Parts: sequence; structure tokens; C-alpha cells
Amino acid sequence: MKRWNAVGLVAVALACAHVPARADVKAGVDAWEQGDYARALKLWRPLADAGDADAQFNLAQAYKLGRGVPQDMASALDYYQKAAAQGHAQAEDQAGLLLYQQGRQAEAVPYLEHAAARGESRAQYLLGIALFNGDFAPRNWVRAYAMMTRASAAGVEQATRALEHMDRFIPEAQRRDGLALAAAMETGAARSARVAGAAAQAPLRPPLSTTPVRTTALPPSAPVARSAPSAPPPAPAPAAPPHASAGGAFQVQLGAFGEKARAETQWKLLSAKIPALAAYQHSTQSAGAMTRLLAGPLKTRADAEALCARVTAGGGACIAKPLPQ
Repeated sequence: MKRWNAVGLVAVALACAHVPARADVKAGVDAWEQGDYARALKLWRPLADAGDADAQFNLAQAYKLGRGVPQDMASALDYYQKAAAQGHAQAEDQAGLLLYQQGRQAEAVPYLEHAAARGESRAQYLLGIALFNGDFAPRNWVRAYAMMTRASAAGVEQATRALEHMDRFIPEAQRRDGLALAAAMETGAARSARVAGAAAQAPLRPPLSTTPVRTTALPPSAPVARSAPSAPPPAPAPAAPPHASAGGAFQVQLGAFGEKARAETQWKLLSAKIPALAAYQHSTQSAGAMTRLLAGPLKTRADAEALCARVTAGGGACIAKPLPQ
């Protein structure tokens, strides 16, 4: 007869206990979606107090929104931090944002660092401010420019305005380094997403498919700089690359955006990431409510399609188009 030691019996007991716990978390989500907040909280609270990270996160959301309980930001933050300590990514994001909103920026920075590394755009925006000012993190204008560029590309309007401010004070060489870093961050985020997608095919524990709320209000913008350094002297205009066409009949379209500022930000990212694009001039074109990002001119369709192949290989969108006659 096979004998079981005490450790083996505990492991089996924990594995068996995990299944109903997961079921109770999901049952709480179902109750929440039906508006039965009291039942949801009744299911989540014992699991949260026993250390279940998903239940802790959901309970934090309830306290933050004041659903089923009086709104209590201190309790929300407490549960966010408990879940974050167990590696719950959304809880880590929310803890950083909530600490920042409460004026506890120095405490928020470690959470924002982790969230920004995962690609959370609001965290990138706030961390960009901190790195630019040097108030709650060591000043680093290259990283600040990279973070703000990524946040702007993700559609954070405050980040687009902050970039315009940074352009006046950060030297050109550091801006170029920041764009290169932003491109590298984008590549790393895409790689992490692929790894996470593969891992999701066989999760170690059933994920919580629906959370009580998916977004949070962005904290008000803080002034980007209190005492800005003097602007550097303007750099001389670079000479046109020898292989760029002086004229041609074709161009490439690199996307369409709801705002012109986002098109300009995308050009900065793509031209830093794909050196072949830097040989051409870019322009924007209004098309109803959208703004097209274009580059060229190129002599032939074959040239345009070859450039598009490089852009798409680098993760961008590209269409070869004839120039208007």
C-alpha cells in the first residue's frame, strides 16, 4: 500500500481547496455583474482575508467605487497593496495610481515603475513627469522622453502636451536616445504580450475573466517642470540622406489617427525604430475626422512596397500609394 507523508497530504488538500475558492470568486463576479453587490462582497471577503489575490483586487474595486460598501479609499488601497504583493498586475497598477492621486508620489513610484514596464500608459505618463522633474525619482530625461512618447502613442492626451513642453528643454541628442528607448520598449512589450498569450493557453490558475471595473480616472496633470533648464541652441538641419529620392510618384501611408499630435508621435517612434524611414520626409493629411501619416516621395511602386516591407517587419502599418497628380 502506498504511504502518504504529511507534506503530500497538505499539498493535496490545498489543491482541492483551490477549486471551490476559484468558483466562489467567479460566482462573486457573476453577482456583481447582476448588480447584487452584497452577495459579491459576501463571497469575496473571506477569500480576500484568506489571501486570494483576485478576491482582494475585487474587494478593493468595491471600496474604491463605493458599491455594496461605503466608499473608502484607505481600504481600497490596503486591498490593492495586498493583491499587488502577490503579483496581481492590475492591483499593482491601481495601487500606484491611487497613491499618486493621494499625493504620496514617492510611495507610488515603485508601483508605477512596474506598471510602466508592462506598458500601462497612465503609469508611463506619471513616471515620465517624475523622471523629467527629478522630484520623486532621479532625473533622467532620456527615460522621461521615452515614457512620455509611449504614453502619447497610446492616446494619453496629457502626454502629448507634455512632450511638446519637453521638446523645448531636452537636448536633441537626448530626445533621439529617448525615441530609440521608446522603440525598444515597444518591442519588449510586444514580446511580453506574446509570452503572456502563450502562457494563457495553460494557466496555472483559472484567471478572473471579468473585473469590476477596467479603467480608472487619470490623475490631474502635474506641472511638468517647476524650473526649466535653459533651452539648448538649435541644432543645424541634417543633410538629406543620399539615397532619398529627390522626387517620385509614390508615397507610403503609415496609419490614420484621430489627432494630428498622435500622428506626429507615431512618426517619431517609427523613424527611430526603422532607419530606412529617416531618409524620407513625412507629412500629415486631413481625411474627415482622421489624420493620415505619410512619407515619401519614392520613385516607383516597387520602391514604396520595399519600404513598406521594412516598416511591417518592424511592427508598423504601411500602405504604398501613388502621389496625387
